[in-house]
Amino acid sequence: MGGLGVNIDHIATLRQARRGRFPEPVFAAGICEIAGCDSIVCHLREDRRHIQDKDVYLLKSSVRRLNLEMAVNEGIVKIALDVCPAQVTLVPEKREELTTEGGLDVSGNLDRIKQTTDRFHEKGIVVSLFIDPDFKQIDASKSVGADAIEIHTGKYADIFEEHQESLWYEEYEKIVKSAEYAMSTGLKVHAGHGLDYRNIYPILSIQQIQEFNIGYSIICKAVFIGLHNAVKEMVSIIKHLPK
Repeated sequence: MGGLGVNIDHIATLRQARRGRFPEPVFAAGICEIAGCDSIVCHLREDRRHIQDKDVYLLKSSVRRLNLEMAVNEGIVKIALDVCPAQVTLVPEKREELTTEGGLDVSGNLDRIKQTTDRFHEKGIVVSLFIDPDFKQIDASKSVGADAIEIHTGKYADIFEEHQESLWYEEYEKIVKSAEYAMSTGLKVHAGHGLDYRNIYPILSIQQIQEFNIGYSIICKAVFIGLHNAVKEMVSIIKHLPK
């Protein structure tokens, strides 16, 4: 059984569309926890397009386990060190992108990422690195002292949607082998990006993956069946419980 981290960024996206007070991400986080998720995930972006600084502080004081996604940006790093979430997940970030487009280039930024990882470890914060399924990036993640990696499943999800069976299997195998290799080095293995209520089933068969971080598909489903039911359904899929 793996754990489910629910990303609530798009609750804040809806709020920011009107620059209003509602819906409050912290209220959504409470619903997600009641429905059985294991952690709350949010991404504090440099442009503050959805999650705001105050949301991060409120979430830290309200939820059981907060996983803060963030770029290796000094201003964001200082906020994270002050908030002290249970975990930070370092991700690449481009201002113009709609959502995170690929994994972090750890091997090309060893010194900077190691220094940042060391600072978080001094505060007792778990560090995960969001990377593509690539052995070179896994080795680099281990060398900088990361506790875990989160395998970027976005390409897999895109191919799955396009029904390209041969390409799908090739990408799936990359994830399988990367998960196996990462665990053999002592890293914990997480997965996320683009996972939904259909394409997650093959990923669930990869025993090395201990945590699945999902946001967009859950929030989309919540529009029709409610947030509690949407989270509960994903929890039941991941943990193989009857719905």
